[in-house]
Amino acid sequence: MSPFWLSIGVATIALIIVVITGLCLCFWMNRWRGNVIAIIDSLVTLPLVLPPVVVGFALLMVFSPGYAFGAWLEAHHIGVVFSALGAIIASSVISFPLFYQTVRAALQSVDHNIEDVARTLGASELRIFLTISMPLAWKGIVTGAILAFCRAMGEFGATILIAGNIPGLTRTMPLAIYSYVEAGQYTEAFEFVIYICVLTLALLSSIHLLTKGALFRHNESR
Repeated sequence: MSPFWLSIGVATIALIIVVITGLCLCFWMNRWRGNVIAIIDSLVTLPLVLPPVVVGFALLMVFSPGYAFGAWLEAHHIGVVFSALGAIIASSVISFPLFYQTVRAALQSVDHNIEDVARTLGASELRIFLTISMPLAWKGIVTGAILAFCRAMGEFGATILIAGNIPGLTRTMPLAIYSYVEAGQYTEAFEFVIYICVLTLALLSSIHLLTKGALFRHNESR
């Protein structure tokens, strides 16, 4: 696969993983009470503030066949290190905090009185989350998804450590840019720089358009 389509594929699969796990964690965190919330919140956010190479090294230690879990995966014919799966995992871990923090903030801004009314009517917590909380926080969910996709598409440090830089298998656009620059092929590198910049700019602009459109419809309804 070309680096462009490989990046899109890796980022898309990573986004699906991030959205599912992120929404599940937000559902649990919004309804859990206790000091453990702060600890979990800090651990989840850690990949956002750590250097990506540190995250990549940690993933390498976890999934390397030389260690227990990696050996177990290898015994079950699941290869993570130097594979496309490794690139997907690296992108998921690095982009997850962006989605989680954005969605969590959006859910916390929802009027909890509406949720309390649904509880008095006998609605379950899951139904409240799916039919009230998520629809009211949809802008935050969409924004978090777009930010996570952009971050996953541009991931470099963790990917190169756990997945390597294998042409056609794990060489995404950031890795291709690095390889071309290292080889002195600046024209080819610039081409992928343009791809990333244009695609990222388009996605970020869509956040503004969605928010502006929602605000415009809200004003019209009033």
